[in-house]
Amino acid sequence: MSIRFDEIGKRLKAYRLGRGLPAEDVAESLGISRAAVYRIESGGVVKIETLERLAAVLETTVASLLGAGVEYYSSPVSYFERMRQIEEQSDQVVAHFPPLSYLLTSAAYSDFLRATLIEALPAHLADRDGAVAEIDAIIAILDERKATRKRRRLSVVNFVNVLEIERWLKLGIVGRFSLPPEEQARRRRAARHEVEHLIALIEAEPMGVQIGLIEETLPNITFQLFRSEERTLLGLSPYRLGGELPNVRSGIAMLTADEQPVRLYEQLSEDLWSRARKGGEAGAALRAVVERSGIALG
Repeated sequence: MSIRFDEIGKRLKAYRLGRGLPAEDVAESLGISRAAVYRIESGGVVKIETLERLAAVLETTVASLLGAGVEYYSSPVSYFERMRQIEEQSDQVVAHFPPLSYLLTSAAYSDFLRATLIEALPAHLADRDGAVAEIDAIIAILDERKATRKRRRLSVVNFVNVLEIERWLKLGIVGRFSLPPEEQARRRRAARHEVEHLIALIEAEPMGVQIGLIEETLPNITFQLFRSEERTLLGLSPYRLGGELPNVRSGIAMLTADEQPVRLYEQLSEDLWSRARKGGEAGAALRAVVERSGIALG
């Protein structure tokens, strides 16, 4: 396997951001300059001894930095940053990320998402300021991903589950259940707005966006296939941004280009697409769900 120093640099940056470490701190731990850290992150040649020391500082392994086999991410910041990097080089993303891919949400969604992630924080949390800073880092990366999709016209295939959408409309965009009734109603209206935004996308059929509506229970774990001419990467993640209460605090996400798991998820995607409602039929089904929700406009 040839060593891709540019890919090593990208993984290094993702792990560093996930640890919340400035480049200066990494440089000090290794006894090198900050500029040297940035050079490595930009794809500069790096010695194996330096990789071993970097892995220790970032609490990962040399194998993960090299991308040998499977990359594991215990930090959502690291995982979402790695997704952003991969999407910069991808031709198409196939996503099951309930309730819908962030790449297809409206401009108003990020403010509601930030509120839900903050209100989902445990009341006893010691470093609340640090947790909020991590949430802001996640939102910034997500928004950068969305901007990149529009700029690059990245092709997106998104599987949307009817049951997840119904639950989302029932709960609203919330991070906990104890919201005041008027705020709960506002969050349900926000969920309706996102579903209607999704319906508009389905009906408009913009170039590069394909949405398949699934009417059966799907696995809780999210998956994404990042396709490019060179290879396909599979991402599996426990992190959730909505549909039910969000989770960006616990779990291990993974990325791999190994042939067998990629092939199995390619087969799953083909099977789901063959069974999915699409186009006007999917839009009509979602409009019926919105009407059943009883959420008043306002």
